Amino acid sequence: MSAQPPERKPNCNACAHFYITHDPAFPYACRRLGFRSKRLPARDVEESSGMACLVFEAKEKGRSAG
Repeated sequence: MSAQPPERKPNCNACAHFYITHDPAFPYACRRLGFRSKRLPARDVEESSGMACLVFEAKEKGRSAG
């Protein structure tokens, strides 16, 4: 029996589209999908679609914020 490795879920903190808002009611957001949330956007995407986030894009290494 060959066991398949567990599917890795996207980590919003490592995504180029993820950012923190100044709105305490909706502190997390995704630029690519265009929404804000009370929890990490990937969790909302998975709950509503039943699939892992398909727009995850890893941040570039060494890139400073701003």
